[in-house]
Amino acid sequence: MAKQTNIRLDDAVKAAAEDRAKRRGLTLQGYVADLIEADVNQARATFMAGAATFLAQYSDEFEAEVGEDRYPGLPEELAESAPRDAA
Repeated sequence: MAKQTNIRLDDAVKAAAEDRAKRRGLTLQGYVADLIEADVNQARATFMAGAATFLAQYSDEFEAEVGEDRYPGLPEELAESAPRDAA
């Protein structure tokens, strides 16, 4: 669901933004929404790439630390028979 947001712009910035929006065939609202969405998506993509790199780099350390103890506190005999994808 879309929500309305109000912003304040300096007159010169607003005029420049309206000009850029017009050149792209957009309203000022559409132009600003596209800019924000592009920034958010780029930040998300950058974070996910960094997280994937981090996990790949330290996977051996995670495995050594956590290992097969998928169910901390569960009695050993139950943990051994629990399905691997049950967690």
